[in-house]
Amino acid sequence: MLALERRKRILEKVQTEHKVIVSRLAEEFEVSEETIRRDLDKMEEEGHVIKSYGGAIANEKDTIELPFNVRRNANPEGKRKIASLVAKEVEEGEHIFLDASTTAVYIARELKRFSRLTVITNSIENLVELSDMPGWNVIATGGTLSGGSMSLLGGKAVESILSYNADKVFLSCKGLSREKGATDGSEELAGIKRSMLEASGKVYIAADHTKFDHVAFSQICGLDRADALITDEKPDDLWLRYFQENKVQCLWDGKR
Repeated sequence: MLALERRKRILEKVQTEHKVIVSRLAEEFEVSEETIRRDLDKMEEEGHVIKSYGGAIANEKDTIELPFNVRRNANPEGKRKIASLVAKEVEEGEHIFLDASTTAVYIARELKRFSRLTVITNSIENLVELSDMPGWNVIATGGTLSGGSMSLLGGKAVESILSYNADKVFLSCKGLSREKGATDGSEELAGIKRSMLEASGKVYIAADHTKFDHVAFSQICGLDRADALITDEKPDDLWLRYFQENKVQCLWDGKR
């Protein structure tokens, strides 16, 4: 196995397990512990991990945008639950925005049960996923390609988004805080989502339980700007009280 592929797989493990152990990695990949230490040195230089005694932990510095294929493997079951709930909020023939997130790819896949929708997106992955839907109107925002996030960004993307009037937007985020609202890893990514929010009638935030009580670099919006929040697990009582006080509908998997 090439070192690049091994480091990619180690990074996937860090993101799903939050911590890795040198000895276990050496055994799994059938290389020396010294080789694994060099891998972790490289990954620390790139900002993806922080080395600890005997291993490494995920770097929580949110200005670092992990590769799309790594983020896609984080909490897939939670994203599938969210996508199923999103589909219940969509009606045939609606116009919706989907952002460029791994959660949005799961949503796009789930929405393919509909015969007729208009989807506006800045996500390359969403465009590929929906390319086999002849009855749909799938619109790319245009803009500058960001390979890391598999998205279209920049002023042209914002200009395109603001030229539409959508029924609903389903936004993801990297962090949810009662004080800071919904946040993302960069101003450019957050700016695109703010534009989608402004151009939509109803705003949904789609975020799994790992995003709660976490603050990323750039604010998308205050949570009171959302009409509803869709998540995979029931939030704690403090969060439920906050949503009730701010008139934000909260939907989660298993809610009666």
